[in-house]
Amino acid sequence: MEKFFLIITVCTIIMISPGVSKLTRTPIVVVEIFLGLFAGYLGLLYDDETLKLVAKFGFVYLMFLAGLEINLKLVKIIKATLAINVILYFIFLYTISGLVCWIFNLGVTYFVALPIFSLGMIMMLIKEYGKDEPWLNLALSIGVVGEVISILALTLFSGWIEYGFNIQFFLSLLTIFSVIVVSILGLRISYILFWWFPEFKNFLIPDSHNDRYNQDIRFSISSLLILVAIMLVLKIDVVLGAFTAGLFFKMFFNQKHELLEKIESFGFGFFVPIFFIYTGSTVKLDMITFDILKHAIFIMCAIIIIRLISSYLSFYKYLKFKQTTLFALSDSMPLTFMVAIAMLSFNYGLITQSEYFSFIIASMIDGLFLMIFIRKLYKIFDTKTKII
Repeated sequence: MEKFFLIITVCTIIMISPGVSKLTRTPIVVVEIFLGLFAGYLGLLYDDETLKLVAKFGFVYLMFLAGLEINLKLVKIIKATLAINVILYFIFLYTISGLVCWIFNLGVTYFVALPIFSLGMIMMLIKEYGKDEPWLNLALSIGVVGEVISILALTLFSGWIEYGFNIQFFLSLLTIFSVIVVSILGLRISYILFWWFPEFKNFLIPDSHNDRYNQDIRFSISSLLILVAIMLVLKIDVVLGAFTAGLFFKMFFNQKHELLEKIESFGFGFFVPIFFIYTGSTVKLDMITFDILKHAIFIMCAIIIIRLISSYLSFYKYLKFKQTTLFALSDSMPLTFMVAIAMLSFNYGLITQSEYFSFIIASMIDGLFLMIFIRKLYKIFDTKTKII
């Protein structure tokens, strides 16, 4: 009977969230997290393995969509004109994070967590503002690099905690580098294969009028799950597999607009909302104290300030004030990876329970606050542009 009420609650939140979002003029992801938090507080949502698994798949699907949204033309432009700026951005990011940790006497968990990236919230911004905003396109393209660096940092961190600096640690490091190299080679080989044998593409995914068996969806979802399964076997974050699958379809099946619309509707309409609802439900309001909240606000401010400084130092000349500010804020929502690092650190005794709750609360408040703040700021900048 408990499962019945759990399913009813999740489905009800999914259905009413768009209406609440329109009525309150609040980003839908904020509504989903807040309603999940409220339902969790009332006991309607609880720690259930099935819900957790579906939510995890929702996050994986979101990373798959992130791969689909990559602007390949912009990536080439960035590679040609902004490569040095991107490198400087990451150098500033980790240097300033190191300084913050040294000044405030924070542990290694903070050094890994503060500059961490996650594409999840950027994807929700793209859903809201479209694909034509320069600051969002840059945020997504640089976010990809940040995501790979974050996966590497997470792998290094978890390997160091679990094994120390022994052979197992270096083997896990070698594995992730090998997977990245193989992924790049696989995409390159696919490009050559499809160039020489274009009919093979139509064999895999026929044109919509010839596709009687929904072969497009079968192939795309199966490819996603196969790559995720490979990552699980190799003990690497599944984000890398999901993103690679999305990038594969973006590179080779970009003209299949109907397929891309199907994939997006399926994700944003059902699985992705479950991830955000579940994330909201994991916060235990009755365990929050003033000290936990104060430390959470400190973590959130550190994340935002580090990115603002790094962005202005690296991209101000290219983006100017408006675009640089929006870019920095859009890259300041590392919701999922921060939760992963906090959980890992807490399980191995590197941070206290209070610090763990502070990280979880910070990732939540950060996402909620910035989604609303970016919308307000975007409207202000947009109004000023029209007046000028």
